[in-house]
Amino acid sequence: MEEKEIQLKNAPEIPGLQFRKFAGEADYPLMLDILNAASKADRSDDVYTLDGIRNDYAHLTNCDPTQDMIFAQVDGEAIAYARVYWYQEEDPNDRIYSLLLNIRPLWRNQDIEEAMIHWCEQRLFTTAETHPQDSKRFLQTYSTDKKIFFNQIVERLGYKIARYGFGMSRPLEHIPQANLPEEVEVRPVDEKDIRKIWDASIEAFRDHWGFAEPTEEDFDGYQKSKYFQPELWQVAWHGDTVVGSVLNYIDHDYNQKFNRKRGWTEEITTHRDWRNKGIASGLIVRSMHMHKAQGMTEVALGVDTENPTGALHVYQKLGYQQEKTWLTYRKPL
Repeated sequence: MEEKEIQLKNAPEIPGLQFRKFAGEADYPLMLDILNAASKADRSDDVYTLDGIRNDYAHLTNCDPTQDMIFAQVDGEAIAYARVYWYQEEDPNDRIYSLLLNIRPLWRNQDIEEAMIHWCEQRLFTTAETHPQDSKRFLQTYSTDKKIFFNQIVERLGYKIARYGFGMSRPLEHIPQANLPEEVEVRPVDEKDIRKIWDASIEAFRDHWGFAEPTEEDFDGYQKSKYFQPELWQVAWHGDTVVGSVLNYIDHDYNQKFNRKRGWTEEITTHRDWRNKGIASGLIVRSMHMHKAQGMTEVALGVDTENPTGALHVYQKLGYQQEKTWLTYRKPL
């Protein structure tokens, strides 16, 4: 794919600075290098791989990277990139226009971010003009409490924190007791039940903040990702009904990079009719024992701090402690 230059009127006057469109798969290694440099500077433990990028970009929803991405380069070296996309929340019926930006530490705070964010916003404005004006509309971006430089930039541009999330973990020592109700059973995942378990998990998340209906692309992308490990799932059944699940996984790339033995107890859900019966706690404890049997020494998860089901309190009660904070920023479009 031929590189196409993008002209930005508000670009900083930096010798050799240019902006261009996405150049296809040839950009994936450049993106990976930028992500790793940014992650190290931001003291993040996110781990990226070329396979992960390929899979993600093969399953994008409401995003055409040939039109919805911008790259910054200096003397031909890629130093930053940004991507935009949108989604429709279910309740409330808000339409969210998101932007993601990653930049090498050496080039931060030189007005490059502002120029790229302005381009992203204009691209999202153009997209929004093609949509019905029947809902509230927000621009959105994401950060952490450690990305102070980025937070200051977006706050100057009018974004405000709309939600906090915690990354939490706990060692696999002194695992607590938590029993499941007698009328439910946990059994190994049968391949024929995978879609049913996925659908039950999605249905349980429907009343969570920011929920958007997943697409078939989302499901296919998940199945092809390294996080899809149904042999580790813990699923509670009442007859043929899925009443709760924890879609566990082990990120071997993460463990190798950081010399850890960590398992993830993620996508924790309970059927609405079965909440407040100890199902989530029981499945998490089973997951802890499962991860320990796999040789892990700790477990981790992410949680919306204002989760309507009180998940944060459940995880704290089970011994999970906060180790990082995610921020979701929004401003009216």
